Amino acid sequence: MAPQTNDGPLALAVIGGTGVYRLAGLEDEEAHQPVTRYGAPSGPVRVGRLAGRRVAFLARHGEGHSVPPHQVNYRANIAALHALGATRVLALNTVGGITGRFGPRVLACPDQLIDYTWGRVSIYCEEPGSDVLHVDFGDPYTPSLRREVMAAAASAGVEVVDGGCYGATQGPRLETRAEIARMRRDGCDLVGMTGMPEAGLARELGLEYACLAIVANWAAGAGPHADEVITLEDVLANVAAASSGLPDLVGAMLAG
Repeated sequence: MAPQTNDGPLALAVIGGTGVYRLAGLEDEEAHQPVTRYGAPSGPVRVGRLAGRRVAFLARHGEGHSVPPHQVNYRANIAALHALGATRVLALNTVGGITGRFGPRVLACPDQLIDYTWGRVSIYCEEPGSDVLHVDFGDPYTPSLRREVMAAAASAGVEVVDGGCYGATQGPRLETRAEIARMRRDGCDLVGMTGMPEAGLARELGLEYACLAIVANWAAGAGPHADEVITLEDVLANVAAASSGLPDLVGAMLAG
């Protein structure tokens, strides 16, 4: 049998968040270093084979977690994946849980978001002479791709909470108790730092986009122990535990 190559269309692009710097199971990797008109992405885009399909992976913060959330070049990241032929993006976002269903080590596929970020270049029509885009963003995550994620989770036996509202904050500091209380009143179930402008930029380029949120900790003042101090060690341990089923879930998406 002739060896497989990485030619052909991309079946899926995956963006990894905090604690997810490589895509388990990705074989025959080739590292691409695209430079877009918006600059360079966070790191190399690794293209390989997973479940017999061509898949791309990009670590949002760089493979050594060197890029803080407010300095991620989101435009370059999405543009680089688009240039490599991506049409569907699964974003892995490490988050804090605010409401009861979203405790540590939970996976969730949110269906709504609220943007609390500021100062980030959030659109592709920033430069003079660019076409002004007014994209429909009522459903920030592509419903059909969300359904694929949920169906793949069920097929792979991976428990994922269906729905929820992701609140995107500026970071890199964690939020105050008062900020989380406000977000809860606003209807947020999850809090993260990288959900926007990534989702909006994907919509501008016509990419299908869904988020798989990895709950690393209770947000400040949330959960059964409201005075609990959040440590990096706990966050990384929870991310590792919650991520254990990701290869099976992604494989089921590709097999579907």
